[in-house]
Amino acid sequence: MIILSALLWTPAVGVLFLVLAPGRHFQLIRGLGNLFAFIALLLACWVTYRYDASDAGLQFSEYYPLNPKLGSAYALGVDGLSIPMLVLASLLTSIALLASSSISGSVKGYYICVLLLEFGMLGVFLAQDWALFYIFWEVTLIPLFFLIDRWGGKRRHAASMNFVLYTMGGSIFMLVSLLAISQYVLEHGGSLMTSMSQAAEDMPLYEQVLVFLGFLIGFGVKMPVFPLHGWLPLAHVEAPSPISILLSGILLKMGAYGLIRVAFMLPEAIELLQPLLVFLALFGMLYGALLAWRQSDLKAMIAYSSVSHMGVVLLGITALNHSGMTGAVLQMTAHGLVAGALFLLIGLLYERTHTRNIQDYSSLIRVTPRFAMLTTLTLLAAMGLPGSVSFVAELHALIGGFQQWQGLMVFFSLSILIGAAYSIRTIGLLFTGPVKPQMQHIPDLKPVELVSVSILVSGILLFGLFPAPLINLSTATINHMIDSISHRVDHLESRSSLSSQLLPLEQRANLTRDDGLFNDGIDAVIVR
Repeated sequence: MIILSALLWTPAVGVLFLVLAPGRHFQLIRGLGNLFAFIALLLACWVTYRYDASDAGLQFSEYYPLNPKLGSAYALGVDGLSIPMLVLASLLTSIALLASSSISGSVKGYYICVLLLEFGMLGVFLAQDWALFYIFWEVTLIPLFFLIDRWGGKRRHAASMNFVLYTMGGSIFMLVSLLAISQYVLEHGGSLMTSMSQAAEDMPLYEQVLVFLGFLIGFGVKMPVFPLHGWLPLAHVEAPSPISILLSGILLKMGAYGLIRVAFMLPEAIELLQPLLVFLALFGMLYGALLAWRQSDLKAMIAYSSVSHMGVVLLGITALNHSGMTGAVLQMTAHGLVAGALFLLIGLLYERTHTRNIQDYSSLIRVTPRFAMLTTLTLLAAMGLPGSVSFVAELHALIGGFQQWQGLMVFFSLSILIGAAYSIRTIGLLFTGPVKPQMQHIPDLKPVELVSVSILVSGILLFGLFPAPLINLSTATINHMIDSISHRVDHLESRSSLSSQLLPLEQRANLTRDDGLFNDGIDAVIVR
């Protein structure tokens, strides 16, 4: 079965065609870019259709050894965690390219970079070998740097440099952790986690904690986790709006995806660091929501709201229970759809008005009713309104967090209230009040734009009203992960309990030795 390779290499083949295409034939270049992105979307949907949701193991696996001595291999596979991300990545790439009609400079280079970015993103979610995973992780940096630096806003150079420095710095910590844990790997299978999770069981606990902290920094920069989010607002604001769709909708999920994989590999370390992680999650949710509430720039508001929403993912992962992990996986999909739709809508509005200041707008519902309806639905979903997929995700994360920490979830509720405040404020400023003279002739959404936005909004509402198919897609994999994590954590606790019980016996034996009253019976118990 080579369906996964076909999916992975479709964007790369598209890059080859674009390289050979004449640079001045803009329509041909746009057509080729959209065609190969659409083919990748069809292949992702076909893999999802053929995927057996009741099987927790890897499916459609491909394994070709590259370096047997190092254990590296061209290993691909999908499970309940990667399937939603594959469809989301290919869908948002297609929509981003459809929304790129305003790109007029270096069109050929732009489409090549977008397809290369899709190639790297798909590789991250398909790779079942850590070396391959790391290669694809780094592949995404190059095209994204050029997309921001070449086609971004006024501060694009600073934004692209911040992005690269933050991400490469995090990648160094991730690489060190990979090298540290790879010293324990003795068996190499076709799974991303199997060999390393087995090796992690033999690592001393302090080494597991250090390795996890390296992963947390590496994945936390991309996720982003407070306080590693410094690159995000500037990159979102300065990046072209179609690239902001991919940056927020998919690139952030790569960090969360990697962190979930690490949670399966190093659950003892997460158990030990739970107080730190829950603090980072809840503080990040409040911090991001408060900063989003203060913004007058619409793109900056969505960027800071992403920090808050990804805190929900970190909270669900940290809970280490079924409800929390389900909420984390659902929130990755929900935020991808919501943030993608918001950046698309705000980008289309900016193309018409050349301003992102929320104070410059009013009563757009009279001028652009289709835009107003879709934006309102998306903002209501961003605040977690029942009937949207965000509500389902946040409810699961809240339940998982309450099972673990009870009263601390009041801070979760506060972040939701703040999110509702800036969402309602945005709706009011955009669509109510008198019509300003400069806003009287704004064209409404065109047919292609309407279809693109409607697809995302339909996904938000459909999975909000009927979430079972989306939940069932990952249930088997999550159940397997949680069972394995629980077994590892319970084993660690039992070992700690046994050590605490044996300690008094050892102290007593030492005392009797010092007094010359050695007791064979106690010694026999200690030896056992």
